[in-house]
Amino acid sequence: MQALARSKPRWSVRSVFNFAALSGRARRLAGVAALALALATGPALADRRVALVIGNGAYSGTSELPNPGNDATDIGAALKELGFEVYLGIDQSLEAMQLLIDDFGRAAAESDAALFYYAGHAFQVADQNHLVPVDIRLDRPDMVAAQTIQLETVIAAMERSKGVKILMIDACRDNPLGLQAGGGSGLARVGGGADFFISYATQPGAVAYDGEGRNGTFTEAVLGHIATPGQDLAEMMMAIRRDVVARTGGQQVPWENSSLTRQFKMGDGPPGLAPETLFYQVARRAADPELMRLYVERYPDGAHVPEMLAMLSGGSDSSTLVRGVGAASDDEQGEQLWSLAQRTRLPALLRNYLTSYPQGRHAGAAQRLLDDLGEGGEPGPQRLCEQLATHPRDRTETTPGVPYALLAQNATRAMAACSAAIELAPEQPVYVALLARASAAAGLRERAVELYTQAAGRGDLRAMVSLALLKETGDGVPQDPAGAVALYRQAAAAGSADAAINLAVALLEGQGMAKDTVAGMALLRQASEGGSAIATFNLGVLAQEGRQGRPEDALALFERAAREGETRAWRAAAVLLDEGRGVARDPEQAAVRLLLGVASDNGDLLKELSETPENWAEATRSALQRRLALAGIATGADGLSAALQRWRGGGFSSQALG
Repeated sequence: MQALARSKPRWSVRSVFNFAALSGRARRLAGVAALALALATGPALADRRVALVIGNGAYSGTSELPNPGNDATDIGAALKELGFEVYLGIDQSLEAMQLLIDDFGRAAAESDAALFYYAGHAFQVADQNHLVPVDIRLDRPDMVAAQTIQLETVIAAMERSKGVKILMIDACRDNPLGLQAGGGSGLARVGGGADFFISYATQPGAVAYDGEGRNGTFTEAVLGHIATPGQDLAEMMMAIRRDVVARTGGQQVPWENSSLTRQFKMGDGPPGLAPETLFYQVARRAADPELMRLYVERYPDGAHVPEMLAMLSGGSDSSTLVRGVGAASDDEQGEQLWSLAQRTRLPALLRNYLTSYPQGRHAGAAQRLLDDLGEGGEPGPQRLCEQLATHPRDRTETTPGVPYALLAQNATRAMAACSAAIELAPEQPVYVALLARASAAAGLRERAVELYTQAAGRGDLRAMVSLALLKETGDGVPQDPAGAVALYRQAAAAGSADAAINLAVALLEGQGMAKDTVAGMALLRQASEGGSAIATFNLGVLAQEGRQGRPEDALALFERAAREGETRAWRAAAVLLDEGRGVARDPEQAAVRLLLGVASDNGDLLKELSETPENWAEATRSALQRRLALAGIATGADGLSAALQRWRGGGFSSQALG
């Protein structure tokens, strides 16, 4: 295996640090784990799920909040789609909240899972958290607590459930009402018995941003991940936290407390494709130019952009798959389209679902969501700044990120949007950092350095990493290795996965500093726990080599990295299962990972399987053929290569993964 490597820093300030790619039989992995990905295993959905969802924003006695009503409505709709019985309350008085809690408590007593979501004002008094109804009056400070609902009241109602109990609190933790009577700022930590999972939109003493648009930042991230099939609750919250941290530059970091003794999954079924790959599959099958262009616009550096552009130009690639031949069934295609529309919340996809499946089982939910979202149109300055200037490694489910070259083409528009965003939200340094990136793309280096310095000083994580890269290389600023390391350490301590990986690579390899394996591994694990797919993949490489960690952990790490978006990891997992090193050889499950990799990556795995099939055991190749047949794709005279091309080109079906 080659030494750890980092990409060369440029003004694109990319920070991607990969271990050597795995290719060829001679570079196959050396150790594997005795743990298989839960593609068809794990607990089924609970028999009865109940949820209490409250959004309070229309306050009469204190500041109104623009998003909680939308947040609660959208969360309630998403939970209904996931099989929850939902008790929904919008802009609730004290009496109405108490009645809802009573009803919810009775239902929870007969449930297998109970969930509580709250968006609105909240505060702490004497270590008790209080949820604020809309009819609160602040002119009697001595009576404020009596006009609220204690969070412990909700917890007591939930304790009657025999299953998993989940609380999601989307409220500021900086005491926005200015109430200090006997308590500290923000919300206190709360606990419960076993099987509680309690998540907060932000860390103690910090703001939960409303964002610009229909939903608050935390809830928007929840909506982007809550319907992901087969995703464990802990992984879902990791993905949500990653999106919120990226979206706010580290100013908002969701927190959670857990006493879970079991796994819980919001969405049933096996883990499927990442939204980008699923988008490509949907657009490819539909042969819809609007969806094709939307894919390219949304994922400008996506793995399938060349194929999509070839179809749009009428090139030969457009005939790889005949619509309806070797593709998923109509029912499954509809489920794939709905899953994608629900996760991305794009009006074009919702319209496409309603046109293609007017009687589909999600038609009502799709129409309601489309009505709520509207037709889109020109976003406001904050959202436009994010859409035009976000770094690809800060991508979220709703903001894919923009490669540097594309940003350079739109730099003037991006600078205008980000400048306006700063005026509208001067308290959020993320827009200063985005303006810095746009300025760099426009060739305004001195201005970019000035802005990066300003944003870094105010705590923006991307600005810290970008400025550190510039100091490290002397690109536009005097070379300052010590200053770069200081910035990396500061950003890593604040939650930047890129900074943690940077430092980990340097410490593990002794690049520019004394080698420190213990500290390097701690940083790599920190980045992985923060949701970095690259860090998790790298941990898998180290584990399978026996360099750090246990070889038996490698497979689980590779598979988690793949689910988080590191598409090369599907191949790495397949290698372990194909060779049977450390685990029983499993050609069937190796074939499953190969199919996921072929559908997801940039085409390298398809090329390998086509040109050097001998890299893989005959039993694995046979399993591939059998599984492709389950998806309606026969190998026949055309051979395995042609069948895999049809699979990649719109023929994905979960039937092949069962």
